Amino acid sequence: MQLDIFKPKAPPLFGMDISSSAVKMVELADAGKSAYRVDRYAIEPLPKDSVLDGNIANLEAVAEAVRRGWKKLGTRTKSVALALPTAAVITKKIICPAGLREEDLELQVEGEANQYIPFALDEVNLDFQVLGPAPSGPEEVEVLIAASRKEKVEDRVAVAEAAGLKAIVMDVESYALQTAFELVRQQLSNEARVENVVVVDIGASIMNTTVLRND
Repeated sequence: MQLDIFKPKAPPLFGMDISSSAVKMVELADAGKSAYRVDRYAIEPLPKDSVLDGNIANLEAVAEAVRRGWKKLGTRTKSVALALPTAAVITKKIICPAGLREEDLELQVEGEANQYIPFALDEVNLDFQVLGPAPSGPEEVEVLIAASRKEKVEDRVAVAEAAGLKAIVMDVESYALQTAFELVRQQLSNEARVENVVVVDIGASIMNTTVLRND
């Protein structure tokens, strides 16, 4: 199964986070002027040890919690955006020539990925995103590679499908957090935008801290 890690598509979607203690869902609505509001959300506890170290250990129990959570959410939307734990994803920034065709860029990314991923490429889901011009100059671009073992992706897709949902987006938790912060950052003053900003994600067993400055 081919899933884009970075490219949202086919709205409407709702977001779902599968943590070590609960399944959390949220659906946003357009509030106008490029702003969003929380339309509805739901939190459904998971049985103990259903998810261990970010891995789904009991697919049936997690799928049942997802079904209950979706019913609580009260939405008709069945397309869902998920994210992988940051520890389950290998990421690397590489430099590529600017202006490559998509097919040529894919070949270059796969060649580079072989150097950084300690698994055979047929064992991973691999995706990439062009970030923009490289610091060296406009003739090169900076590209972010993200790869995860296929079973990490497939387990989350299987949970969604077992609950009657369709996984459309598979993001990375740390990048999803930064993307969400971008919606908040638009509301800050110009002075605050260029200051260091700390985004803290407090989970049941892990706390992630991200420091952002000028994107």
